[in-house]
Amino acid sequence: MLRIAAIALLFFAYSASAQCALVVSAVMQPQSTTEGFRSKFTHESDPIHKARILIPLGDAEFRDIQTEVGADNAQGALAILQQYRDEAQACQKSLEGTGRDPEKHPNGFKELQISLRESLRRLDHIIADLSGDEQKSFRDVRQDLEQMDLKLIHQLFPRRPEAQPKSQPDEPKPRGGLYADP
Repeated sequence: MLRIAAIALLFFAYSASAQCALVVSAVMQPQSTTEGFRSKFTHESDPIHKARILIPLGDAEFRDIQTEVGADNAQGALAILQQYRDEAQACQKSLEGTGRDPEKHPNGFKELQISLRESLRRLDHIIADLSGDEQKSFRDVRQDLEQMDLKLIHQLFPRRPEAQPKSQPDEPKPRGGLYADP
């Protein structure tokens, strides 16, 4: 009986210390908030690392946008969206400033394009929930993001064939047979 009580006491002490360790480690970890990612993004000088940070920063900012839209604060959501656009543009300019060929060295360009693609998908869902008056400003920013995305795709895949216009169907050819013209 004494042995069972000792085991129970050790188990309780272990589980309590494990819970305390989780709380302490959560406090000691860098915050994964928008401001934390934005601070990392702002202080990062390497364009490739900046593009990699933009992915979680964009995720956090779109969570904030969704919260603002849910609270009927479209102007607050628009301000966050415009800030994301400005961050993506700054990232694109810094990547282009390196002079690297995106087709041969896609690091950074690829991450930026992934972030833009995700933001466009999320933005489409957000715009659908807005009133007609609020949608125009969001669509203007969406258009900027889409142009950046298309430019990046072209930079990453320059040899990609452009969309070819569909050719007109050929005239039906007469079939041979008893009534065919010679």
